[in-house]
Amino acid sequence: MSEIEPMSRGAVVERPERSGSIGLLIVLALGLVAAAAGLAFLPHDAAEPFVLALLGVLAVVGVFSLFAGAIGLVRFSARQSASPLPAAFLDSFDDGVLICERDGRIVYSNSAYAELIGAETPAEVRGVERVFSSDPSATDAIFRLSRAVAEEGSGEEEVRLPHPLGHSDGDPRWYRVKVRPIDLPGGTRRGPAATVWQLADISGDRTEQETSFQELQRVINFLDHAPAGFFSCDGGGRVVYLNATLADWLGYDLVQFEAGTLRLSDFIRGDGAGLLLSLQGRAGEVKSETFDLDLVARNGRGVPVRILHRVPFDAEGRAGESRTLVLNRSKGEDSAEALRSSEVRFARFFNNTPIAIASISRSGDIRKTNAPFVRLFGTSDGGETAVKLVDLVAPPSRQRLGELLVAAADGQSEILPLDVRLDEREDGRSATVYVSAVRDGEEDGDVAIVYVLETTAQRALEVQFAQGQKMQAIGQLAGGVAHDFNNVLTAIIGFSDLLLASHRPSDPSFQDIMNIKQNANRAAGLVRQLLAFSRRQTLRPKELALNDVLADLSILLDRLLGEKVELSVVHGRDLWPIMADLNQLEQVIVNLSVNARDAMPRGGHLTIRTLNVDEEQSRSYDNTRGMPASDYVLIEVVDTGTGMTPEVMEKIFEPFFSTKDVGKGTGLGLSTVYGIVKQTGGFIFCSSEIDVGTAFRIFLPRHVRNEAEQVEVKPVEQTPLTDLTGSATILLVEDEEAVRAFAARALTSRGYTVHEASSGAEALEIMEETGGDVDLVVSDVVMPEMDGPSLLRELRKTRPDLKIIFVSGYAEDAFEKNLPENQKFSFLPKPFTLKQLATVVKDVLSS
Repeated sequence: MSEIEPMSRGAVVERPERSGSIGLLIVLALGLVAAAAGLAFLPHDAAEPFVLALLGVLAVVGVFSLFAGAIGLVRFSARQSASPLPAAFLDSFDDGVLICERDGRIVYSNSAYAELIGAETPAEVRGVERVFSSDPSATDAIFRLSRAVAEEGSGEEEVRLPHPLGHSDGDPRWYRVKVRPIDLPGGTRRGPAATVWQLADISGDRTEQETSFQELQRVINFLDHAPAGFFSCDGGGRVVYLNATLADWLGYDLVQFEAGTLRLSDFIRGDGAGLLLSLQGRAGEVKSETFDLDLVARNGRGVPVRILHRVPFDAEGRAGESRTLVLNRSKGEDSAEALRSSEVRFARFFNNTPIAIASISRSGDIRKTNAPFVRLFGTSDGGETAVKLVDLVAPPSRQRLGELLVAAADGQSEILPLDVRLDEREDGRSATVYVSAVRDGEEDGDVAIVYVLETTAQRALEVQFAQGQKMQAIGQLAGGVAHDFNNVLTAIIGFSDLLLASHRPSDPSFQDIMNIKQNANRAAGLVRQLLAFSRRQTLRPKELALNDVLADLSILLDRLLGEKVELSVVHGRDLWPIMADLNQLEQVIVNLSVNARDAMPRGGHLTIRTLNVDEEQSRSYDNTRGMPASDYVLIEVVDTGTGMTPEVMEKIFEPFFSTKDVGKGTGLGLSTVYGIVKQTGGFIFCSSEIDVGTAFRIFLPRHVRNEAEQVEVKPVEQTPLTDLTGSATILLVEDEEAVRAFAARALTSRGYTVHEASSGAEALEIMEETGGDVDLVVSDVVMPEMDGPSLLRELRKTRPDLKIIFVSGYAEDAFEKNLPENQKFSFLPKPFTLKQLATVVKDVLSS
């Protein structure tokens, strides 16, 4: 170990390299001693040759060494030391450097290391593990470093000590400790041959960091508690910073605020957020704008503010993070601020009105705009680039709008509003433009104020209302026609039954009469479809599990669709129950499936899907205008057929409209579907695309079980009776003479006594004449002077227990609501056969 001054620059500890091997020298000496000892035990004569030979060998080695030393082949001085450059390089470090062998023996240490650990002499230099072993807080860090280097890795740790190394008192100090392995001669597979430790005092850096952090905290504290609000948002409207003042105004907890989770639209009322985001600039430009808007606190309270909004734009012209100052204008101002307050109030009104407003120059350029104008047209005043108002509407509306602006520039006062399209689609956005001429006294000033009111939703409602009115008118017409046809068909079917009763099957005319009845029944089926469309058919709703209905129906659908169409039924999980007429619901699904099959002449795929749609999800479906948000069960029927054009889709639910060839369809399939769905309380919507397919979506209300009382109505059809004769007295009330004649003959032929009446008033007279000796009343519903429900109320004033059967071509629901609660009656829909009439009469009299 070399002796140097303790604090001088240079190596404090440097172990010299070995110049030879002491082990080989010892082996040689032991060999000579062993040879001498061995020769000593031999006789003199025997040992002499060996002694002479050994001395000869040593003499030759000595002479050879002298000559080799003379010519420089062998040197007897110590090996020259290594280059001093590496040591000088390490000595120049400000950090302490320590090199140790694998066993911990110190190989090298510079003076910086000695100074850091407080070593005054080379003998006091210790390894890093020993230096830090006295402080428990540093032990874990040094252990991690030692373990890392043992695994031939490197590491770095920062350690805080309560006092400087080598001292027992003083200010706390921070040290950075690094370690890495190096390979030296003597390294083995058990680990690196040597380890390099670096030690640095970073207390000054830490102090600077803490000072900078404290200064930053002071700045943030100043900004947070400034008397003005401040926020920063990106180009998408996400708030990345919010100061405490603004957070307090808005009622947000700044501790829970996370950058990007709050949006401008969350706290800026109306279209103000769009107004801020509409700011545009050139690449590299920083643009500032002032807005007077209303903020909305979390409790709903409005906060009138002035916003100073500055936005930088990058090299590609995209908006960066803003620097936005917010001044609260809700506090009282003195008289000097009165004018300014008035201006602020006007600006707030201007930007919060629901009507888009813009000022227009003489050349038609847009000058000043409000927030709704930006929302409607997606542009503001255009900044450096002038934007003309006529360019913001569809081409067909531009000429007329330009004429209105010219009229305003000429000072014309009476300018009629103009309906314009904002895009070229037939069902696109539309608006009404009001132009008002102004004069501000400047040559290049504004000449017109334009007020734009969007009418897209209004026009859609008008179209929907017109369509609904048309469908209602068609439904009323269809219902009226169906009612009249039912009366005619009742007579035809009834008299056919009377004729069949008097003819044997072998009679030549028997088959002709059967054909008349069969075609009358076919016509009755068409009438039932008309009643379904007009929502005037009788439904027997009951609670249904839709998945079970589809499972039972799928076998029939497979047969109807044929081999070319692949059917997939996707059942929704935990489907809610619905209230519907089972037969009518099956007809809906069958009609839609048959239509889908006909739209896929070359085959395809038909998917019937069911699922629950809660109130929130019901708002997310497209093209469901007019359907209130609620819980529904959705039936989706999707095909991969030819699709429909928009013109065809407008008429698909109209009766007798069909795209099929003549004779291949009645045009009542979809109209029947429409009527059944509507009468059930549901909604049906259609979407289609040419060569892609068509989707029908049926939303049926979710049924929630309750115990509401229902009007007790006996079922129409009962178990067939064998004996249909009787002897009771029946009052038959029917205004249609043919129907009355058939029913009277049918009942008389079964043994009943029948009193006929053509109106309700005549029926009351007959009741008086007979003294009320009537067992049953069979009455039409729709009659002149007095209808069926009114007749029932009059009759039951004197005969509360009188039995009555209503017959009608309309649905039971059409008159049931006109009856008092809990009235008991039976119902027989027209057209009916002789057997159906006799069966119902017999059943009612027997009950």
